[in-house]
Amino acid sequence: MSNTKNFYREIAPLAASDSFLVFDRVKDNFDFPVHYHPEFEINFILNGKGVKRVVGDNIEEIDNVELVLIGPNLYHGWELNKCTNKKIHEITIQFHNDLFHESLLARRIMNPIRDMFNRSIHGILFSKKTAEELMPRLVRLSKLDGMDYFLEITSLLYDLANSRNQRLLSTYTVDYDTFDDYDKMKLVYEYVQKHFAEKITLEDVANVASMSIISFNRFIKKRTGKTFVNYINDIRIGYAARWLVEKDMSVSEVAFKSGFNNIANFNRSFKATKNCTPSQYREEFSGLKRIL
Repeated sequence: MSNTKNFYREIAPLAASDSFLVFDRVKDNFDFPVHYHPEFEINFILNGKGVKRVVGDNIEEIDNVELVLIGPNLYHGWELNKCTNKKIHEITIQFHNDLFHESLLARRIMNPIRDMFNRSIHGILFSKKTAEELMPRLVRLSKLDGMDYFLEITSLLYDLANSRNQRLLSTYTVDYDTFDDYDKMKLVYEYVQKHFAEKITLEDVANVASMSIISFNRFIKKRTGKTFVNYINDIRIGYAARWLVEKDMSVSEVAFKSGFNNIANFNRSFKATKNCTPSQYREEFSGLKRIL
C-alpha cells in the first residue's frame, strides 16, 4: 500500500544542516495521529503497556517497554488506547534519510546499519531485551553534546543493527516515487527551504519546476496531497515548531521569522497542522531536547 492521502505528512523540526533530533519527555497522554515523514525515526517508550501502535498495516498493543525503527515515509502513529499510566517516558530520535551517504554505507563496517535501513521500510520492532539493555544509553543521549552525541547515536544504530530477535512490522513497502525524492519535487522542496521566510508565489515555484501554473497545481496536489499554499505553510510550520522547542523567542517572533506576516493566520495554520496552539506545542515539548 502506498496511498497516504488519508494521513498527514509531519514536517520535522530538522534543518538541512542538522544531524539528529532527540526528544526525551514524560507524558500522561500518548496520542499521535497516523502520519509519515521522510526522516528515519527511532521511538523508545517506557511505561506504555496498552498503547496501540500503528506501523503500515500492522496494528498492535505495545508492552511496557517498546523500541522501534520507522523507515522514511512509512506511516505510523500511537493511541493511548488501554494504557492508564500517567508517566509514559518517550525518547524519539529523528534523522535525515540521507545523513549516511551511500558511499559510507557501502563500507564493510557499515553493512549491518545499511541492511537495517533497508529493512526499516517495513518498520522494525526490537526485542524487549534489546530495549532494556539500550535504555540507559538512550536516556543519556540528550545530555551529550558535539561529536560525542553524533558518535553515540551512530554506535546505537550499529548495536541495534546487530541485535537479535528483530521483527518486521508492516507487510508492504513504500512507493518512493510518490514522495519528495522525485526530481521535480526535490527542486521545489529545496527552493521552498531556501526562501520559506520570504513571499513565495505560485508562479515562482512553477518556474523552478519548469511547469505551467496549471500543471504545477496538479503536480503538487498529487505529490503531497496538499494545495500549494498548504504545502508552503507546512514547511513554515515545521521551522516554527523547531524554534518553539529550541529558541527562547515569543510566539509572534517565531511567526514572523517563519514567514507568516499575520499572527492570527500563523495560529490558525499551526493548529490545523499540529492539532494544538503554538503555546501548547511548546509546553508539550518542554522536556529535554537536543538538535545538532
